[in-house]
Amino acid sequence: MASTSDIRNGLCIKFNHDIYKIIEFLHVKPGKGPAFVRTKLKSLTNGKVLDNTFSAGHKIDDVRVETHKFQFLYPEGDQYHFMHAETYEQISLHKDILDAPDLLKEGENVMVIINAETEAPLSVDMPASVVLEVTYAEPGVKGNTATNATKPAKLETGASINVPLFINEGDKIKIDTATGSYLERVKQ
Repeated sequence: MASTSDIRNGLCIKFNHDIYKIIEFLHVKPGKGPAFVRTKLKSLTNGKVLDNTFSAGHKIDDVRVETHKFQFLYPEGDQYHFMHAETYEQISLHKDILDAPDLLKEGENVMVIINAETEAPLSVDMPASVVLEVTYAEPGVKGNTATNATKPAKLETGASINVPLFINEGDKIKIDTATGSYLERVKQ
């Protein structure tokens, strides 16, 4: 058992007969009244995100988890196949428990969070950013760069994101996996 003072990003807890991962939290100490913790929880079984407020000192039931390094092998329908980096054991996970499945490139290393009691995979932590190649982008119009104009681009994984006008086909770009947004062009 833990309390609200132990809350941190990435903590997995049992709540409402399900397992949730804390993705955001804020300790609030109002001038009047008791303190509380405002949290954003993501269900590890169905991917739904909900907001919840815990009063200060509230007991929470934490889940013991282990993280293991896995390599992404290939997608097959809604299943994504991964291989353990040390034991070469393979697992397949449903698309719903992945945060950004459209940004996963074959051979990418990820951290898989596994419930220590049931040995069941709970979620996949992507790297903070990934480098992907642009496979299709409309040509930018010269002189149309006075503002932060963007255009849609298709990536090698099939994902579509908005990129600045100077990005062309064949360019490698860095993408933030948390937001799915363009960060920078990578020199080749």
